[in-house]
Amino acid sequence: MTVRGIRGAITAPDSTPKDIVSATEKLLVAMVGANRVEPADIAAVFFTTTADLHHEFPAAAARQLGWTKVPLLCGREVDVPGRLRACIRVLILLNTEASQADIKHVYLDGATVLRPDLSGEDDPQTAGTTF
Repeated sequence: MTVRGIRGAITAPDSTPKDIVSATEKLLVAMVGANRVEPADIAAVFFTTTADLHHEFPAAAARQLGWTKVPLLCGREVDVPGRLRACIRVLILLNTEASQADIKHVYLDGATVLRPDLSGEDDPQTAGTTF
């Protein structure tokens, strides 16, 4: 097996714990659905938020999904002036037989502007999920 990275990002409507967790859960569900991920195959997950999202750890969403044995780490994005605000970014490190070309990166809501080259590649909102 090889370790591959799955990237994703989403924007949250506000910095409330509910909005941060809800947006992160939506993104994680789309990422694992698009890539047919089983939590047992996840090596680790890194979360970052922009400085304006500071009322909850996005990793709380993964715990709510039952990822109790997956190593999770949260951090703050570099605060670059004029860049996208209210953004949660995720990097899932996955043990997989999939090739790099088979990995589907997921950018939702306001975060689609970050990677327009990947926009429309798949529709993660309709992808099936496996937990």
